Amino acid sequence: MHRPTDRVRAAYRRIAEADRPEVWISLRPEPEVVADAALLEERLAAGEDLPLAGLLLAVKDNIDAAGLPTTAAHPGFAYTPEESAPAVRRLAGAGALVLGKTNLDQFATGLVGTRSPYGAVRGAADPERISGGSSSGSAVAVALGIADLALGTDTAGSGRVPAALNGIVGIKPTLGLVPASGVVPAARPYDCVTVFARDLGTARAAVAVMSSPAEDDPYSRPVPADVRLAPRGAGRVAVPSPEGLEPLSEAERAAFAAAAAVLEKTGAEVAEVDVAPLLEAARLLYDGALVAERYAAVGDFLKAHPEGADPTVAGIILAAEDLPAHRLAADQQRLAAYRATAAGILDGFDALLLPTTVGHPTLAEVAADPVGVNSRLGTYTNFVNLLDLAAVAVPAGEAEGRPFGVSLIARAFEDQVALDLAGALTGQDPGELHPGAGVELAVFGAHLRGQPLHHQLTGAGARFVEATATVPEYRMVALPTAPPKPGLQRVASGGTAVACEVWKLSPAALGAFLAALPAPMALGAVTLADGRTAVGFGCEAVAAEGARDISGYGGWRAYLEASRD
Repeated sequence: MHRPTDRVRAAYRRIAEADRPEVWISLRPEPEVVADAALLEERLAAGEDLPLAGLLLAVKDNIDAAGLPTTAAHPGFAYTPEESAPAVRRLAGAGALVLGKTNLDQFATGLVGTRSPYGAVRGAADPERISGGSSSGSAVAVALGIADLALGTDTAGSGRVPAALNGIVGIKPTLGLVPASGVVPAARPYDCVTVFARDLGTARAAVAVMSSPAEDDPYSRPVPADVRLAPRGAGRVAVPSPEGLEPLSEAERAAFAAAAAVLEKTGAEVAEVDVAPLLEAARLLYDGALVAERYAAVGDFLKAHPEGADPTVAGIILAAEDLPAHRLAADQQRLAAYRATAAGILDGFDALLLPTTVGHPTLAEVAADPVGVNSRLGTYTNFVNLLDLAAVAVPAGEAEGRPFGVSLIARAFEDQVALDLAGALTGQDPGELHPGAGVELAVFGAHLRGQPLHHQLTGAGARFVEATATVPEYRMVALPTAPPKPGLQRVASGGTAVACEVWKLSPAALGAFLAALPAPMALGAVTLADGRTAVGFGCEAVAAEGARDISGYGGWRAYLEASRD
């Protein structure tokens, strides 16, 4: 890996080569960032553990970064914060280096990337086409190879549409997982800080660093005790029925079908569902009274400062000024009903696979129909935050010679499930979003992979950790249960090492296991070969009396194989 100072100098050379000034609203002077990189090298030399050391970070200019103006793409709105938003502060604390602030659709209102007085941000690969918004500059900074990471925000799809149009990864976490304090609101209950990167692992690492509640963000939320840590086996994934894909071109439908086929080849089960209710819910964000949230965010400012406002942005936000409260209340009730419907659609599935967006418009097409084109781009994204879902957007080949992307959409806080399925689709290992979460459970018999009760683990969202063994201080017996199970007991002498699998599951799931555990089984502390302790399946001493000792086989699978011979 190159030294952070070398990486910074290379990034500024790339900025000059790319010649895309519209990407940035404010760019830090190179010597300043080099000096930060030199300090970082000193910290590394002193032995600090910095998981994002030397990664270069671009920050969407509606997110505070200390000492840099926050404009939200409106010059008259600008202010210079003394403190960074928690998302930026946490990334910098982990070793990321801030390059500057990136362009966006003004006040994060749009999916096109052209609604900015600082210039339309052109697509990374084709400057005649849009970059997608509102996190336009952040996505292009990553796609052009300038930044390793970039922060965006997402209310209607702004952390996913630009990812699809520029062939990169975009993670839109569960609402509140990453604090949104220090972020200029767009529609506050539905705003989310997002991450762009060129690969899943880098993006996941950034989200992991940023996640955890902040005292100054009342919308931030902790991970619940019953969170699922993995899909069920290879996963069960919902896809739209043919009617749900009608907005796509023939080439886009073919690209989507190819992505679904890749998932099937990994072993995932894919089944069609009717996504029409989700697409109906999406229209509430702009066509309904929920747009009042945008007026609540910045409407008074735009009304008092019409100069410098993008006319499309101002038109959308100011039109919400006189919406009656009863209409907002009615739409919030409709939204609650859609959430219940969405839960029904996802019931029995780990995630929903959708195209990320529709088409890739030219700058000229957006200029001719700014609202209509924008609406089409949000067809498959607008509902996600409204329904409190998580999403991971990844590249999925090409359609009509241009990047095509899909999104894995999962229930709130099942971000890891979406990440794992996105990893299966792309062939990348995303790693663990919350490696410290969950409780390790050692299983020895009927819960092993391929055994009759293994489905209880996967059904509880358990995550495989490793195949290992205990320290040589245990004996195993064959219990006369249905289905057959081993019984594990620790002994004072004459013990052996017993093979096992270690799985990680949520505390609530472990509690459910304990509550449902039939006699003579028991849960207790088990010491593994490397010396660490996990919860493990054992059995009551009385049940082991007279049972056949099978310790000499070294594990349940070996005993079963020998019994079949």
